[in-house]
Amino acid sequence: MSDESAREPTRIARPGPGAIIGLILVAAVLLAALTGSIYTPFDPIGIDADNRLAAPSLHHWLGTDEWGRDITSRLLAGATVSVNIGLLTSLFATTAGTLIGAAAGFIGGWLDRIVIAVMDALLAFPSLIMALGIVAVTNGGQMAVVGALSFAYVPSVVRVVRASVLTLRRKDFVDASTVMGNSRAFTLGRHILPNTVGMVIVLATSLFGWALLAESALSFLGLGVPPPAPSWGGMLADSRNYFEDAPWLALAPGLAIAATLLGINLVGDALRDRFDPRTRYL
Repeated sequence: MSDESAREPTRIARPGPGAIIGLILVAAVLLAALTGSIYTPFDPIGIDADNRLAAPSLHHWLGTDEWGRDITSRLLAGATVSVNIGLLTSLFATTAGTLIGAAAGFIGGWLDRIVIAVMDALLAFPSLIMALGIVAVTNGGQMAVVGALSFAYVPSVVRVVRASVLTLRRKDFVDASTVMGNSRAFTLGRHILPNTVGMVIVLATSLFGWALLAESALSFLGLGVPPPAPSWGGMLADSRNYFEDAPWLALAPGLAIAATLLGINLVGDALRDRFDPRTRYL
């Protein structure tokens, strides 16, 4: 009996309830974003003066805003905007930060010193404040928000990836690749970067949540996606003057943001546990 138990293969831990809940929430947000890009029950920017501040009903499931615009339609269209900004920001910041951090950590020398000096200078400014300043001096719009947030988050990615590469380049397999005559570029791409994939995936997941929250904050401050295009932060900002008479204006986008961030955090925790060698096995 003991011999059979000893020969039993190590099993990878199954996703816990938190991971499943997170996947469901993230899938629901992605489905809403996809639906909003294809179909909405009403025109999300269409004005209906006869139905201003209408309460939730069978006709308008989540009510209407101060211009008579359907909240359900604007929530779906806003999901498309928020998810696009989150995904693009995460993709751009992660890609640029990984390449810069990996090159600085592996090559070292003057390149590493210059990169660290620049990243330290950028990290002196809070990410949201930096993004706010960049958006303020541009014409605004979705891509301006993506560019500003990507630039603001790159230093954090660079520092994390560089620290990982500094550890990996001391491993025996890197020395073996060098002894075999492989170039630095080959060793970096073939042996170093693949070993950072797990960490980068977890970091990209976190960046998606940060970007979503930052976009909502920028839109709330009037520096995000310009109206009348719907965004969850913009919808929250518009609801401030009508909270007592029409609380549904703030409730719908507020719950959408909270549920999305909860789902992303749960998925991020599950990915961290999955790629952490100390917790990935039973």
